Amino acid sequence: MIEGVILHPLRQIAVPKGDVWHAFKCSDEGFVGFGEAYFTHVDSGAIKGWKRHNRYTLNLVVVQGAVRFVLYDDRENSSTKGQFTEVTLSPHDNYQRLTVAPGLWMAFQGVSKEQAMLIDLIPELHTPEESDKKELNEIKFAW
Repeated sequence: MIEGVILHPLRQIAVPKGDVWHAFKCSDEGFVGFGEAYFTHVDSGAIKGWKRHNRYTLNLVVVQGAVRFVLYDDRENSSTKGQFTEVTLSPHDNYQRLTVAPGLWMAFQGVSKEQAMLIDLIPELHTPEESDKKELNEIKFAW
């Protein structure tokens, strides 16, 4: 696993009139403040990325479908520089929260038959100038 990437198992509680699915508490590891929570869809087979946040710690939970996350570390002083981490999350097969430290490149792909949806919880209000983007072919990965 890349330095600065953590997977947190999440609880699912079965109740008669509708289950409860935990996502994030302020007492959880990875919580560094709250600024904004947003949802994003990803179509089956579609790939979004590469994107690097320079200040934000990301906390990602897939709430529908399945999403394959690929992270790449090009940080100069990192013990995992040059490495990739790959993880697929789904509410039914691998329900976890993915925490991603600032400075790591991330791309993700919808890998379920249906459209997938995830929530991202970030510690500040989103501003486009806080992040960097690259085209998919600029970081070599076999999708």
